[in-house]
Amino acid sequence: MNPTAPLETWPSSRTLRIRLLSLLLLGALIHFGFGWLLTFSVDEAHYALYAIKLDWSYFDHPPMVGWIQWPLIAIDAPVAVIRLIPEGLWLLACLLAWQVARHPAMPAIVRGIVGNTDTQTDVVWTRQLNATGLWAVALIFLAPVMHVLAVGLLPDTLLMVVSLAILKITMELCQANNKILSLSRWLQLGLLLGLAGLSKYTAVFPAFAATAVLLGHHGLKLFKQLGPWLAISLAIILVAPVFYWNAQHDWISFLYQLRHGSGGDWELKRLLVFFLVQFGAFGPLLVGTTLIALWLGIRQKNTNALLLMLFFIVPFTITALLAGGGGLPHWTAPAWLAATPFAARLIAQDWLEGRRRKLICGLAAFQTLSCVVAFALLFFVGIPGVSQNDSLGRKNPFSDLWGWDKAGEAAKEIAVKLATPAISVRNWTLASRLAWYSKPLPVFVLDNRFDQFDIWFGQVPAGSDTIFVNWSQMAFDLPVGPKQFESCDLVTELPVYRLGRVVSDFSFYHCKHWGKNP
Repeated sequence: MNPTAPLETWPSSRTLRIRLLSLLLLGALIHFGFGWLLTFSVDEAHYALYAIKLDWSYFDHPPMVGWIQWPLIAIDAPVAVIRLIPEGLWLLACLLAWQVARHPAMPAIVRGIVGNTDTQTDVVWTRQLNATGLWAVALIFLAPVMHVLAVGLLPDTLLMVVSLAILKITMELCQANNKILSLSRWLQLGLLLGLAGLSKYTAVFPAFAATAVLLGHHGLKLFKQLGPWLAISLAIILVAPVFYWNAQHDWISFLYQLRHGSGGDWELKRLLVFFLVQFGAFGPLLVGTTLIALWLGIRQKNTNALLLMLFFIVPFTITALLAGGGGLPHWTAPAWLAATPFAARLIAQDWLEGRRRKLICGLAAFQTLSCVVAFALLFFVGIPGVSQNDSLGRKNPFSDLWGWDKAGEAAKEIAVKLATPAISVRNWTLASRLAWYSKPLPVFVLDNRFDQFDIWFGQVPAGSDTIFVNWSQMAFDLPVGPKQFESCDLVTELPVYRLGRVVSDFSFYHCKHWGKNP
């Protein structure tokens, strides 16, 4: 950097460290608070069931998201304690982003001429690095979706941490000359690639990026070394359980992911919506600065930087193209996390040079306000004072995280009272929460879609009864009719209250004689 602002105006290294620790502490407190307050989301409950029903892999994802929770679930830890896992992973992601942004092997993408670091004092250089690391953490803190992944454990929570670790070790492998040290790092890379493959199938993206970076640096002579082959072998050994399980189940995971990733019919408007959602989910400061860094890297022909930016370019581009057929905002989280060090370099440069500070502060304030509004809506379960009987409350997405523990307990009590051996629902998104909070009762999903619940619980036995559960925010017709239940009688209803108002309700029916009627 070639600073124009006086050094006296720069925050000291001590001040930067205090700000860093403050961000990490504030994030940890927010996540712990909501982790204690909210019931499991649909995906969280589904992956927690992975830990109860341990297997080599699962229908919709590799096994790591279940395996990592098993020790806590095995001792019947409460939900708030189980959520310490994603909360800890968020902190680890922040620290990794801080390390990568400050790493001496990190290629600099700058707006102007880079000052000769050999002529800069240690104080100047240290403050520049510390400012860059702080902004990398701030970009994560200001991204609303990152807080979702910090409270709810998803495969993306795991992959975004492992992807950043792969980026870091790849940078070091491009720098290491000591053969023994390099061999150790190759084994670390193999371990990380294996963990990525056990986390999510999109692990192929950081694997491809790492391969491209290493080939770009070492050339084809890379394959004449022992290290890469050790890394590949270790990664294959670690992901072998996924292939073993799929081989036993007709490769259903791979077929499902191909259909799930491509979504429905491709539409341009879905792609445009995807880009707009990305700005809201990860913030204009991160999105905008990353795109600028990419453009500057191309203009400056900064090959080293562009190669490392493949950790962002590859997963984001492919996910964006697939988004034309449908997609979820958090799928790009690993890509944006890998982009934070590059964006942080540009923001730190502008800030220390006294340029664009008002714009940076304005965008940071906007994203802070967005996060605060989201936190408030979560706490109040939507707009305060609006109940489910109002038009705004009939499809309240925030009610999805409230009342499932009580509904599960109620369903279990009713099943015991009526000597009914199982629960049934119309959709798997209802099944996961009820299966968790009503365990060990089986939960049958009454649809024609084959999924993990069919593997776990099978189909409703002919002639049997179940407790059918309907939820007001996703209500279905009663399963009565040909090849369904003979009758369904309402047993009771359970309203869910939050701060004195009803935000949703559950209805419980005793449904009799499955498949007996003509």
